[in-house]
Amino acid sequence: MDNLDKVKWVIDPTPSEIGFKIKHLIITNVKGSFKTFDAVIYSTGDDFRSAEANISIDVRSIDTGSSDRDNNVKGADFFDSEKYPQINFISNTIEPIDQDGSFDLWGDLTIRDITKRIKLNVDFGGVIKDTWGNEKAGFLVNGNINRKDFGLVWNAPLETGGLLVSDLVQIHCEIQLVRSA
Repeated sequence: MDNLDKVKWVIDPTPSEIGFKIKHLIITNVKGSFKTFDAVIYSTGDDFRSAEANISIDVRSIDTGSSDRDNNVKGADFFDSEKYPQINFISNTIEPIDQDGSFDLWGDLTIRDITKRIKLNVDFGGVIKDTWGNEKAGFLVNGNINRKDFGLVWNAPLETGGLLVSDLVQIHCEIQLVRSA
């Protein structure tokens, strides 16, 4: 993308959410989100089919609704947030699925200094001006990762069989961008 054609977008944190859910005790899901994150996206005008995205998430901002669980997940058994405070995603390939704005977003996800290429499913909601004249773009992002691929291997066997925590993590994000001046 030529630098003259690039439009810079930044994340609007108030309406945006980076969330996840993971099976717990085989029978239910634990949901959580990260409260602190940042993103810079470059597009060609309002066309995101060739966009470049760089997203960083503060691991210490995790919120699962339980401070004890949050502290455990931030600890060495899981994220080890003292040593690895950031999760990063850098996009590298976009594959349109349809003409309505759905696409597959491929990129490199880094957790605990382990980088793996992942695919995210993205639904583009469109671009609109808000009541203050700011140009906004909306996206719904979903995907799955295996936590063990990123060194998140701790688990505990259950008396009845199975494991306390699933390996599959479902990612669900509602993202609103604002066009940067």
